[in-house]
Amino acid sequence: MNGGKPDVLLGIADPDLARRFLDAAERTAKPGSVLIVPTLARVYEQTKLGAPRVIVMADDLLEDLPPAETLRQLIDVAPVILLAPQERQTEISQLVAGGDVEFVAQVGDFLPLAASLLERRSRWAERSDIPGAQFWGELPFDVAEIFRHEINNPLTGILGNAELVLAHGDHMSVTDAQRLRTIVDLAVRLRETIRRLSHALQTQPHPLRSA
Repeated sequence: MNGGKPDVLLGIADPDLARRFLDAAERTAKPGSVLIVPTLARVYEQTKLGAPRVIVMADDLLEDLPPAETLRQLIDVAPVILLAPQERQTEISQLVAGGDVEFVAQVGDFLPLAASLLERRSRWAERSDIPGAQFWGELPFDVAEIFRHEINNPLTGILGNAELVLAHGDHMSVTDAQRLRTIVDLAVRLRETIRRLSHALQTQPHPLRSA
């Protein structure tokens, strides 16, 4: 795909890594339309044209930039899967715990894991797609901020803590683990819906914004 709004925005400078990731994704995720962009500037440009369902980024695009600051700008648009060396994980641990970023360490055969995470994120995003947005302009112009701060932020905390409990739930019963996974799935679905509502509100013309 050479333009437009892709389902997956793939920010990878290394063409060989991009090709191998696509091969793994085709076997696992059936990702839909994918746009490969080789620079961070191009990633930002593309997100202004429309929100993809998922952004996959390799560490080579970050260069010397603080990863957490860069990722925070992107997760306002779509969830991010970051492919990076293991030592990067501590720098973005809060974003990972909050559920906005999936971290895949570039160690060993890491591409199947990345492809599986892409499949999961794409599936959640697809379930929360919102058809049409004709009525957004009729809503108060600050609704997007209300969604973000009053609903999405607490929801992110719920999701992050639930995922942390699951990650350390070796002694949890099967029933309790399943209930917790249900909470995670529902929280992610609601958060993705809120993300897309917020983006639709911000991109729709509004008389108060244009005044």
